[in-house]
Parts: sequence; structure tokens; C-alpha cells
Amino acid sequence: MRTLRFILGDQLTPSASALRGARPGDVVLMAEVAEETTYVPHHRKKIVFILAAMRAFADELRATGITVDYVKLDDPDNTGGFTRELLRAVARHKPDRIAATLAGEHRIVAMQRSWADATGLPVDLHEDDRFICSRADFERWAEDRKQLRMEYFYREMRRRTGLLMDGDQPEGGRWNFDAENRKPARRDMFMRRPPVFTPSPQTNAVIDLVARRFPKGFGALDAVSFPVTRAEAEAARDEFLVNALPQFGDYQDAMLAGEPFLYHAVLSPCINVGLLDPLDLCRRAEIEYRAGRAPLNAVEGFIRQIIGWREYVRGIYWREGPDYLTRNALDAARPLPSFYWTGQTRMRCMSQAIGQTIQHAYAHHIQRLMVTGNFALLAGINPHAVHEWYLAVYADAFEWVEAPNTIGMSLFADGGLLGSKPYAAGGAYINRMSDYCKGCRYSVSEKTGPDACPFNYLYWDFVDRNEALMSRNPRTGQIARAWKNLPPERQQAVRDSAQTFLDAMDAETRNRTPDWQT
Repeated sequence: MRTLRFILGDQLTPSASALRGARPGDVVLMAEVAEETTYVPHHRKKIVFILAAMRAFADELRATGITVDYVKLDDPDNTGGFTRELLRAVARHKPDRIAATLAGEHRIVAMQRSWADATGLPVDLHEDDRFICSRADFERWAEDRKQLRMEYFYREMRRRTGLLMDGDQPEGGRWNFDAENRKPARRDMFMRRPPVFTPSPQTNAVIDLVARRFPKGFGALDAVSFPVTRAEAEAARDEFLVNALPQFGDYQDAMLAGEPFLYHAVLSPCINVGLLDPLDLCRRAEIEYRAGRAPLNAVEGFIRQIIGWREYVRGIYWREGPDYLTRNALDAARPLPSFYWTGQTRMRCMSQAIGQTIQHAYAHHIQRLMVTGNFALLAGINPHAVHEWYLAVYADAFEWVEAPNTIGMSLFADGGLLGSKPYAAGGAYINRMSDYCKGCRYSVSEKTGPDACPFNYLYWDFVDRNEALMSRNPRTGQIARAWKNLPPERQQAVRDSAQTFLDAMDAETRNRTPDWQT
């Protein structure tokens, strides 16, 4: 009996459930398809990273004796879609059945569930068990809870894994050391650089392919240096654990102009496509703490991002279903500003965060949440447009992890299911955590008028528009009362400044077409 085993581009793990039990005569199908490169305007470095990692994984499988049928993006007969490529492979290999690991997003799972009818063959769809918490386990945890707060889920994951536990109590007597992880970075600090990997001839071929295929595509294509092999990913992992993890906790929320990485791991792309095992990575980080080489606040903060946030948002994504992507609790309707695609704005914090996104297909979590996400929240930008932007521009963005972070955490579009309050902030927060405000066209100390930081008046304009919501929320009620207590002339100055700025921004968006759309 011959099985055709279909592996997707984010399932690059030798122990993936679809590969288990493979026997001589089985064939692994991998396909680079046009539909997956264009359903949002992906960053060109993201496309290069995934395709190069897929090709390297195919070589890894072949080296173990597995037969791989690999369809490249520029193969003349490539039909451009997963189902059509599966049908062609069935005709080539005449298997008795098909095996696949369930995809990471609703759109492709619906496609997978159609394969039995499309091919007339039995299709075994296996759970993706590379996660610590299965979808069924998350459902059991969430059942009958009035609030699905990540902190309590995270504690459950700590108990389940035993990570940073002292018996049945958390190491250090606390579950969370986040309060210690909010130091602003300084220019005189030693700045480590993540390792740079020279592209192999195979990766260079992918770069050339993407350059030809997407000559005006979004994002820079020079200096592609993501790890694309398992060995490279492990080398990047080891470098982070030694050179960056000890400082990661203190400065994980910090931002500096021209310093896109600071002490961040930049390993999420490798984790999300399967080149690194997230639980193994957490255990290695714990070893650094136990050996006295990294402090508890750093290791706890790093582990929380992986077994806490990463697992939690996946659970939310599958529990809430496909309609989660369309939620818009705040009725935000403004089009995405054109500068999200160009970085051409006089707001220095936005130009820095978007500029490094264009260059590297990467920004760390605070840049996403408290700069680009915060601005979108304050300006009332349509959450689905913001979701598609985040999905497109970051190398680590897959819908299961990106959508809840954007729609729930950044934009409060799910009405508070994921976050306990809107993560709205004025310019003072950005000034405290970065050096972006120095040299900015706008003054962070001014509250209204043409020279004021737009985050300042947009913040209070957001409070004004959403006063009823803010008043009801115990975490924001005081802010709503502060707004109501402002003198009427001050309130009107806020509204006027916000309207003037947003009208000009909307006009620029209407009149500018990004290069990749031409």
C-alpha cells in the first residue's frame, strides 16, 4: 500500500504527524504554489525564507532515503494551487491513500477536507501535535470560563511542562516577572547582532526566482540572511542563548532607532515553520537559568512568550473559528494608510518600525503592539485591513498566530475576548521606551496643534469616541473620567487636531498607490 504524504511549507519537521509510519514506496509531496504567495502581498523576504526552507527540508528528507516529489514555483506545469497539485501527484504516483497534517489556518483546512472527494482516495488528516496544548486540551481549559486570560493558561502550561517550577510552585515564588522587563535601552549598551547566514546556491536560486516573479513586490530583497536549514536554525538558537538571553528580559520592550534586533531571539520564523522545537528551545533556556548564565526574569519572559502567548493565541484562533477574522467591536472603518506600505511618514516611531519591517520582514512585539498596532487602534483603522498587513509583512506571520495578536491584542476588535483592555497609549509611552521621539518632526511634549505628537491627541480622540466602553471597563474607567473632566475647549482642541491629521492622512492614502500594486 502506497501513501502520498503532503507536507506544507510550515510543517518542516521530520517528526510531523503526516510523516510518521512512512514505508518504502511512500512519496512525500511538497509544492510551492502561486496562490500561497499572493493571497496577501507577502514580503519578498518572507517568500524567500519559506521556499528556501522548504527546499532545504526536501533535501533533508531525501538524505534519509525518503522519496520526495517537489514542485517548484516556476515549474512549467505547476497549476498554482494545493488541490490541483495534489491531483497531479495522484495521477503520477497512483497512491492508495493520502496523509497530511492539518494545516495551521481555516482556509487550508477546508481545502484539505475536500481532498477525499476530489481524489476519490482515503485521506488521513492528522492533528498537528508539534504544539504543547492540543486544540482539544485548549477547549477543555476554556470550557465554562467567563474570561480566557492568558496568564491563567500560562500557569497551566508551566505546570504541564514543569518549566521553571519548584515542586508545585513557580521558581522564584512568582509566575510572572514582567514588571522587571521594561527598561529602556541606552545607546551606550553593547549591541549584539544575530548571526548572518550566507545564502547557499539553492537559496540564491530562490532569491532570483522571487526577484523575477515579484519585481515590484513588497519589501527589500537584498541581504536575505534568515536561517533556512535545521543546522542554521540551531546555530541561531545557540547564539541567542549565549549572547542575548541574559539581557533579553530587561530590554524586551525597548526600542532604539536603527537597532531592529536588540536582544530579541529572531527565532519565531524558524519555530513557526518547524525548524526548531518550541519546547526544546524553552528547556534549553531553562538550562541557562539553572546554570547561572541567565537571570530568572529573562528566562521566564522568554518562556512565557512561547508556552504562554504562542500556545494561547493558537487556542483562541481555533476555538473562535473563521469569523474571528471579521470582528470589529469598535466599528473601525478607516482604510489602511499608505505609509504602512512605504514607511514615508514624519512620525519617527512609525517610520522606524515600518522601515525595519520593509528591510528585514521583522519587528519585535512592542513595535508591533505599541507603535504600528497602537496607531491603528487610535486612528480607527479597519481591523481586517490591519490583519492582512501584519500577515503579509512579517516572516513569522501565519494566520493562527498573527490574527489573534492583531484583532484581539492590538485592536480590541474582538471586544475584549483576548485582552482585558484596549492597548491604547499616547506619545509618552513611546518616549519612555525608545529614542524615537528625539529628532522627530513632532513634539511629544505638545498635546494639540500642528506640532504635537499625533499619538497624543489621537489617544484622547480614541477615548472620546469610545467613552462608553472605556467607562465600563474597570481598567480604563479612570481614563474616561479624566477625559470628561477636561475643559470643553481642551476637548475641542483634541477633536480638531485629530480630525485635521486624519483628514490629511486619508487624502494622502487616496492619492498614493504603493509600487507593489502597480
